[in-house]
Amino acid sequence: MVSGISRIFFGILLLAAETGTARADFSDGKMPDGIYHCEVYLLGMFLNLGDITIKGNVYTGPFYTGLGIFGTAQQGYNYQMDANGVISWLGPLGGYTAGGNSLSLTQATLDGQAPPSFDIIMKQPDGAFTASTCTKQ
Repeated sequence: MVSGISRIFFGILLLAAETGTARADFSDGKMPDGIYHCEVYLLGMFLNLGDITIKGNVYTGPFYTGLGIFGTAQQGYNYQMDANGVISWLGPLGGYTAGGNSLSLTQATLDGQAPPSFDIIMKQPDGAFTASTCTKQ
């Protein structure tokens, strides 16, 4: 009985340590610096939504060099990220916040096996939601 309780206690300690490690990446409140390429999967293909550049706690973009649907990145704005990886953009975010669109949620993913990324959930004027993923290049 004692060894069973010891195993459970040890398992809880390991789980707490693993959870702490996973969240430690978010502890500084910033995404790794770099260019994040944003795409959405729509009608059976991936569509380019532009690039967001992050440096420190400042972002610019999205900047799309193709058709210019999101315009050009004109200035940087601050962002905040909480300990759970939820990002709050403190300025406009191109087409995500234009034309009646609004941001519902941005969730960061920092996994040692894959490049850092974040998912942006946008609410469209008609009430529908669209999700896109931005991955560090």
